[in-house]
Amino acid sequence: MGFPGTWMTESGSMVYRVVPKCACSTIGQIMFYSDHGRFFDGDIHDAAEGLHKWAREDSQPIIEKAVKERQAYTYTCVRNPYTRILSSFFDKIAGIQRNGQRYRGNLVPTLIQKYGIEVGSPEDGFDFDQIASFRRFLLFARDTIRWKKPMEPDIHWSAMSGHISTFIANGGRYDQIFFTETFNDGMQVVLDHIETPHKVDLATIPRFNESEGHGPKRAHPVEDYFDDLSRHLIWEIYHKDFQLFRYDFDDPSNKMPLGEVDLDEIHAKLG
Repeated sequence: MGFPGTWMTESGSMVYRVVPKCACSTIGQIMFYSDHGRFFDGDIHDAAEGLHKWAREDSQPIIEKAVKERQAYTYTCVRNPYTRILSSFFDKIAGIQRNGQRYRGNLVPTLIQKYGIEVGSPEDGFDFDQIASFRRFLLFARDTIRWKKPMEPDIHWSAMSGHISTFIANGGRYDQIFFTETFNDGMQVVLDHIETPHKVDLATIPRFNESEGHGPKRAHPVEDYFDDLSRHLIWEIYHKDFQLFRYDFDDPSNKMPLGEVDLDEIHAKLG
């Protein structure tokens, strides 16, 4: 099984378990910059050199050795499940991807046909009922996660605890798990624990939001998208994420965590 979704700097300073929709583009660029003194030109997910990735066969033995021998500071980053699934919807379902196409080819037409979702288009200014369509998407996301129908769950809306657990189950251990909502504080802790070839000043690092500008803007406050049924579905899919990462299920408008992550609990429950 190994360590899918894991990135490591070439200098071996840090290991990061990618969790989609949780500042992964920014983290990857910081890792790249810390080794090379420049940012990767393009989407860091497309980088085929300059960063060890489990998806690269030549990187696998290097990452495996570093993880199993605990040679590098190891971390990941999490996000409020309410805002994460909303971001997935606006980016992957309603948005146009970097290649100018819809995400995953026939996915959006399937959702329009089977779930009655509308997504608008760049031509009409993405004019559609965001709340109604999002709630129908949520039903689809639940179906993929619960029954793997009409397709396998996608990494962008499968639970964070699932991504994070594969790393532990295969013998890894996290030194830190921090929050997207307090990104600079959490990333600074990582940088304080390591030596990097190039110094990183978080105050001057841009945010790399690769999905921005390709789709509709969210038109309503977060809480408006979640009625009773939506929240029931959210709990069904993400109850572990709320519990383990201390997010506020009762108040969708509160994106901030209610407390710090307990690493021992994470390793015990997800191992």
